[in-house]
Amino acid sequence: MKRSSVLDILKSVAVVNMVAYHTLYDVVYIFGVPVAFMGTRASFVWQQAICWTFILVSGALSLSSRKPYRRAAVVFGCGLLLTAVTYTVMPSERISFGILHFLGAAAFLTALLRPALNRIPAAAGAVVSAALFAVCYTVPHGHLAFFGTELPDFLYNARWLFFAGFMPPGFYSADYFPLIPWLFLFWTGLFAWRIIGPKLADVPRIGACEWISRRALLIYLLHQPVAYGILFVCFSL
Repeated sequence: MKRSSVLDILKSVAVVNMVAYHTLYDVVYIFGVPVAFMGTRASFVWQQAICWTFILVSGALSLSSRKPYRRAAVVFGCGLLLTAVTYTVMPSERISFGILHFLGAAAFLTALLRPALNRIPAAAGAVVSAALFAVCYTVPHGHLAFFGTELPDFLYNARWLFFAGFMPPGFYSADYFPLIPWLFLFWTGLFAWRIIGPKLADVPRIGACEWISRRALLIYLLHQPVAYGILFVCFSL
């Protein structure tokens, strides 16, 4: 399948913003430099816009992979690597089920359900997926709720259901993207791209965006230690 310039552009913009946001996050929350912006609604919207872009683009790309299970395993494995590193090096910023865990799991489920998903009309799939996301969405680190109403307590007390969105007492993940509600946003991207993708096929390629997009996973894995190292040197001088 021909590579989409639009998706490369969106993904590269999200990557650049991710690096900028996480660098500023380190400045404030690791090196203790007060920056009032990081506590504002605008910073929350910025962070969410980055995440939403990654998830929507990943959903749009999910059915184009020639080896979807292998890709899902690689991404999920990178998530497990981050879990091991953060628990060992910086437990206070540990990642128990972050965006890489989610993207790997979502890609696996999408590949598994591909025959059924392909039979769903694109418009109906996009509308229903977006509606389900809106119904289930809660602010990060909040209990999963439907129309603002939490489900029975035993779901939140079952420690193994954290991946689905039911946070047990004492659970913490600095980066937390459970399957519910984010799988619905992932599928919104999948169905929406089936509608709009063909209309954007002639958008010109941008070399820099394609370069960044192809290396997005590697950049994600490396940008935090690199940023931390640079900031450590700067603040040590």
